[in-house]
Amino acid sequence: MEQKHPLPPFNEETALQKVQMAEDAWNSKNPVTVSKAYSIDTEWRNRIDFINGREEVQSFLTSKWEKELNYKLKKELWGFRGNRIAVRFEYEYHTADGQWYRAYGNENWEFDDDGYMKKRYASINDLPITEEERRL
Repeated sequence: MEQKHPLPPFNEETALQKVQMAEDAWNSKNPVTVSKAYSIDTEWRNRIDFINGREEVQSFLTSKWEKELNYKLKKELWGFRGNRIAVRFEYEYHTADGQWYRAYGNENWEFDDDGYMKKRYASINDLPITEEERRL
């Protein structure tokens, strides 16, 4: 398997690169593209869902973006050490009935030696907003 640069251990510059790469991939809303950043055996906790492996990641994201319409995400580096990165994020979307939401959260990431994300733990809360309150 090829490497996914930048590789750990991270410094501020390479941690910022990983965060921007993740933001760009998620904003593509392409489950296959997003899944390529994760190890084959990646482990996720996303809210109350436990997801294992790239295939489950793709299935989860496909379902997510079928419900979360006009999704737009912004990530911010919160901290890093060795092969780990912490981010805070917010994203906005609306449901099929037109209700807008802003989701706030934190993620803890752990990478393998080849630069693939092996673990992703996300805590997320949704806030109903009006379309006029959108920021992203």
